[in-house]
Amino acid sequence: MRSFLPFLVAASMTMAPAFATTDPLDRAIADPGRHPPFVARDGARHPREVLTFLGIRPDATVVELWPAGGYWTEMLGPYLHANGTYYAALESPTAQDPASAVAALPARLRGKIAARPEGFGHVHFTQLAASRHEIAPDGSADLVLTFRNLHNWMSDGETATVLAAVHRALKPGGIFGVEDHRASPDRPQDPKADDGYVRQDYAIAEIERAGFRLVDTSEIERNPRDTTHWPKGVWTLPPTYALGDVDHAKYESIGEADNFLLKFRKVDR
Repeated sequence: MRSFLPFLVAASMTMAPAFATTDPLDRAIADPGRHPPFVARDGARHPREVLTFLGIRPDATVVELWPAGGYWTEMLGPYLHANGTYYAALESPTAQDPASAVAALPARLRGKIAARPEGFGHVHFTQLAASRHEIAPDGSADLVLTFRNLHNWMSDGETATVLAAVHRALKPGGIFGVEDHRASPDRPQDPKADDGYVRQDYAIAEIERAGFRLVDTSEIERNPRDTTHWPKGVWTLPPTYALGDVDHAKYESIGEADNFLLKFRKVDR
């Protein structure tokens, strides 16, 4: 059996807020404790539609790869708290010290996790970095999700290693959900994805080669205004605005990138 080191968050007790809706996903999305800038992006990121498409359910075991600032963590933690299991596989700055990955989370998110045991007290932190890829116990996950990270693994030359870790963690027939910035098919794929864009056909081929079968695609996050050819790559667009005030109104009107959303099933290799 592979080594595995989850971290259960210790936190002080507080009362859970009341919500009008009884649907657990709606409750998680409508949580007034969510970070306001994240809520402002819901119109671009479509959290309910994305998670529903990927087959989320409140009793599932879910792994999220590289949650970064915690956009999805703020919803998945409370949603899965009562009946499911949520693993947040972090990029650790120190590969030999998994706890350092938790310390590297934004202070805002760490504070929220500590203050809300009713929503985050069952979050398990694992690692996906360097020599550590124990994202969850082997064969335990119903879903592994990654949002806008494939281009990073391509840049690092880690795609095959990450996909192997996903394959190990998933149950037979488990689902792997992948969202990323969609490159235009009018030019070859840069294997390093230096502009942050990935051709959809390229992503499908790489992932299927690693032991997955594509079962569905979604256009939930399609943005036809994104030509994909920008001075600073995808980071030219919101929310990053890599050019600062230069043509800010132009890029604001374009909106966030055109993104693909892919749903794969684990198959035996």
